[in-house]
Amino acid sequence: MQVLIDWILEQGTTSDDLGALLTGIGERLLESGVPVQRASLDLPTIDPNSRAISYKWWRDRPTAVQTLPHGIDHEGVFQRSVVYHLLSTGLEIGRWRLDRREGSQFELLRELRAQGLTDYVLRLAGFGDSTSAVKGVAFSIATDRAGGFSDSALSQASRITPALRLAAYRISAAHTASNALSVYLGSNTARRVLAGEIQRGGGERIAAAVLFADLKRFTVLSEHEDALDVMRWLNEHFQAIGDAVMAKGGEILKFLGDGLLAVFAVENIDRWPCPGCEDALRAAEAAVAANHALNKTRAINGDPVLQVDVALNFGEVVYGNVGASRRLDFTVIGPVVNETCRIEGLCDELGHNIILSETFARRCSRKTTKVGAFALRGIEGPRSVCVPLQAPAAARALLSVGSD
Repeated sequence: MQVLIDWILEQGTTSDDLGALLTGIGERLLESGVPVQRASLDLPTIDPNSRAISYKWWRDRPTAVQTLPHGIDHEGVFQRSVVYHLLSTGLEIGRWRLDRREGSQFELLRELRAQGLTDYVLRLAGFGDSTSAVKGVAFSIATDRAGGFSDSALSQASRITPALRLAAYRISAAHTASNALSVYLGSNTARRVLAGEIQRGGGERIAAAVLFADLKRFTVLSEHEDALDVMRWLNEHFQAIGDAVMAKGGEILKFLGDGLLAVFAVENIDRWPCPGCEDALRAAEAAVAANHALNKTRAINGDPVLQVDVALNFGEVVYGNVGASRRLDFTVIGPVVNETCRIEGLCDELGHNIILSETFARRCSRKTTKVGAFALRGIEGPRSVCVPLQAPAAARALLSVGSD
C-alpha cells in the first residue's frame, strides 16, 4: 500500500488531472487486492455555473466527469445525498451494506444495489481551511464482492486517505485559482496572471482588434426600475453579447457599467484579410443578432428592451497591469482604446448598430462603405468611419425594436 501512497503524492505534485488520479487509485487498489468495482471523487467548486464536480470510475468503463449546477432544484437533490447525510450528522465516514438493503433511503445506493454492488463506503476528507468554499473531498469505494469489503480491504483503503487529501487539495486549489481568475479576468489574462505577470506597470505592446459594445438607454432604465430587475436584465444582455464575442475568440477584458471591452489579438499584422478583425466583425454581428433575439422575447413578455451598439477598431495597445499597488486591473490601454469608445458614440447619430474605424475596415474582406469623417471628443483630428455592407437581417431589424 505504501507504493500506492507514494504514487498519489507524486501525482498530487506533478499532475492537475483529478480524473487520472481517481483512475490510478482504482486500478492500483484492485492490484493490491481491494475488490473495488466503483470509486468516486466529489469536490465543491467556485464557479458561477456549477457548485460541485464529480468524478466516477468503474472497473469496466472509463472515468466520467459530471458538473453539478447551482439552483434550488439541484440543492434539494444534494440534501438527499449520502454526502449531505455525513455533513449534516458530523460524520467523516459512512458504510452501507447494500446486500443487506442498508441505505435504501438514498437513491444512489438503491441504484448501486440494483447494479449488483454489495457494499459502499464514503469518507469525507477535509482540507482544514474554513474560509474557503472548497473545504474538502468526498471519496467513495464500492464493491460487488459477495459479503462486501473485508476488514483488511477497508484498512488498506483507509491508509491512502491522508495522501489523497493532500493531492486533491493541491490539484483543486490550482483548479480553483485558474477557474476563478478566468471568470473574472478572461482565460488568456488569467493564464498570464498565474504565470507571474502581476507587477504594476508590467505589460507588452500587442496588435489587436478592439471591440467596444454599449447598451442604449440603460441609464434611463436604471433610474426608473428596481435595481434587482435591472441587474437581471443587464446580465441577460451581457450573456447574449459576451457569448458571441467569446465564441469568435475574443477576450472580454472588462464590463464598464452598461458596456464591455474586448480584444482580438493579431499576431501577423501584415496578413490580409486580418483574422482578428474578421473574427471581431463576425462577433459584433452575432452579438447584435443575439441581442435582437433577446429583445424580441422581452417585448413579448412586456419587459423593456435594450439595443446594443458596437464599435470596432484596430491598432497597437499596451496589454498589462494598471492600478494601485494592491488592486490591479489587467487590461489594455492606448489611444486606440479611447478612440474605439468615442466611435461608438456615433452609432445613434448615424443610425447604425455597428461602426468600424477606417483602419479596421481596410483589414477586412467584407465590403464596407465610408459614412464620413468626424471629430471625436478628446481625439485630435477627425476620424473616418465605415459601416459593413450586407449586414445580417437580424442586425438590420434591430433598428425597429424600441427607440431612443
